[in-house]
Amino acid sequence: MRSTERRADKDQKRRYFRVFGHEIAVEPASAGLYLVATPIGHLGDITLRALETLAAVDAVACEDSRVTRRLLERYGIETPLTTYHDHNAAQMRPRIVARLAAGDAVALVSDAGTPLISDPGFKLVREAQAAGHPVTALPGASAVLTALAVAGLPTDRFLFAGFLPPREAARRARIAELAAIPATLVLFETGPRIAAMLADVAAAVGPRPAAVCRELTKLHEEVRRADVTELARHYAGGGETRGEFVVVVGPPSEDAAVDSADLDAMLQRALATASLRNAVEAVAAATGQNRRLVYRRALALARHDADETA
Repeated sequence: MRSTERRADKDQKRRYFRVFGHEIAVEPASAGLYLVATPIGHLGDITLRALETLAAVDAVACEDSRVTRRLLERYGIETPLTTYHDHNAAQMRPRIVARLAAGDAVALVSDAGTPLISDPGFKLVREAQAAGHPVTALPGASAVLTALAVAGLPTDRFLFAGFLPPREAARRARIAELAAIPATLVLFETGPRIAAMLADVAAAVGPRPAAVCRELTKLHEEVRRADVTELARHYAGGGETRGEFVVVVGPPSEDAAVDSADLDAMLQRALATASLRNAVEAVAAATGQNRRLVYRRALALARHDADETA
């Protein structure tokens, strides 16, 4: 089909969305890729601009069509769906870019929140931009920012680190790297792994203030604020693990004081799961102690342990 014929067909198609009992007609969207933020739980958390765009495009690329169809049906939107996720991204990217080249408008959404956060969308954006197609981002809900806002922890500097590795050794090594960063940390985690993850974080950073945010914006939303060690004990002891979790951990204290016994205990825990360098970085970040002093103490502990096993 020639592009002029395709455009004519698009113009003839009736497009609309429904909100507050009113049906609102929209014009077809201009060709390009639209990055549309969707709710992270509560279906009311979507912008009018997002609804207008989802109704106006020619297709919506989504992770799980069942999840996105529920949203579109809520607002009476009949735009066709196509899937784009981790398992088919390599095959779908050239097809979507070809649609853009043919003059189509395609919206990219994730199952929840802003696309490109912990999903393969950035590769599609990169290829669309490289091919010269317009890319437009529509801001909206984000689990990262929602958790950060409600945690009650410093927001002037933060690092989103996504999901930690599922395997214990890799997870502990990654935590040791993150512990030294002078910023609030924002992490995603699953229910089955939340207890183990918090235990590893507590072992590396000590009793830093933190918040565990579960099922944000949903019916059973829960935000639990305490230091990391207390949170780790709570979930190890049978805390609710159903739902989706965002963990926010406060930054290293700039004026933390710690006695030698506590310092040694933290170093021994860190050295049990991380290299000397990573253990020193993690403990120095957690306590605010001078890195050189922590390094010398770690060396002394390592020599003492070596002498005892000799």
